[in-house]
Amino acid sequence: MPVISLSSHFLIHGLTCPADKSRIEYCDQEVPGLYIEVRSTSPGQGTYYLRYKDSTSKTCHQKIDRTGDITLSDARKRARQLKAEIHLGADPRAEDKTQKAVPTMSAFFNDSYLVYVKPRKRTWAGDVSLFRNRIEPEFGTVRLNEIKRQKVQTFHAGLLDKGISAATADHHVKLIRQMLNRAVEWEVIAVNPIARYKLFNPDNRKENYLNTQELESLLEVLRTYGNRPVCNAALFLLSTGARLNEALSARWEHIDRENRVWRIPATISKSKRVRTVPLSDSAIEVLDALGTEGKFAELFISDRTGKPLRHIQKIWERLKTEAGLPKLRIHDLRHQFASLLVNAGRSLYEVQKILGHSSHSVTERYAHLDKKSLMDAANSASVKIKEATAARA
Repeated sequence: MPVISLSSHFLIHGLTCPADKSRIEYCDQEVPGLYIEVRSTSPGQGTYYLRYKDSTSKTCHQKIDRTGDITLSDARKRARQLKAEIHLGADPRAEDKTQKAVPTMSAFFNDSYLVYVKPRKRTWAGDVSLFRNRIEPEFGTVRLNEIKRQKVQTFHAGLLDKGISAATADHHVKLIRQMLNRAVEWEVIAVNPIARYKLFNPDNRKENYLNTQELESLLEVLRTYGNRPVCNAALFLLSTGARLNEALSARWEHIDRENRVWRIPATISKSKRVRTVPLSDSAIEVLDALGTEGKFAELFISDRTGKPLRHIQKIWERLKTEAGLPKLRIHDLRHQFASLLVNAGRSLYEVQKILGHSSHSVTERYAHLDKKSLMDAANSASVKIKEATAARA
């Protein structure tokens, strides 16, 4: 680091880097701490810096400007101003240090977000998949305070171009938004740049309702097919409206035969709250046919492995094909149960409670099934009108 008297002549003829070095610093005799950095890749050009020590006695370097953009006189003036501010307690690099202290998205996801969601979110593994496959390659090295709304919008739209569904694309942005919300809550960043971001919100709800003939065909297969544990599980879903995970995780200790109820623990329930499902006659018949009570803790046990059922999709594919219903999904049995209730004249409030919906808006999807009940209600008024008309005659 040669200390020289910087001059206009030196700026024109002296800004060179020795052949055996990649960079060199020329320190000013007039203003201690001021120097010009010259790199071998840019001969004839340099950058003014001020070298100083911060409050922790750490040596710092504050960039002032390029030699071609500011005069030597102005560079010295700026260096003196910075030194005066530093003497009074200021730190020119404080803002840059604060910015660099903000973690990258990858660091925040691994060190903070995952630690928070693992004990709180059952589907956290899905978050890991979304992040690792698409979000991290795009934003992993970006600091949270550098995430731009437009960049997220471009990423969001680009997922559609890759053949990803609108709903799945929305899940990616929801995860980014959740992470940034947590970062704001924990005071890592000041604001969430994608707050109130507009998602695609496609209406992709698929509900396959069976007519009488289709229902009879399905029931015939479920009552006669050889794999009884899977058939009984499907019959139980159809008889209770439960979710597949709830049924396969059910234990005999959760069954109250005397009061004909099934208590689903909070650890299994999607709402994370204990809920009680009434056991209909057909549900009781399924329980009676299982043959696992008193022998196993779980209800549904595989005949082949002697262990609790965990995955039934392959057998279900065979069952629905046998019944001539190739598009019927396991979850459609829950919808079918709801439709049977509604079309039998049960209220949406009753359906909501039995299915364990946290909001009535979710149950509203079944409102269109209640045409017969609505017609019966309308006809009840018609009956009164006719009675009044007959009385006047």
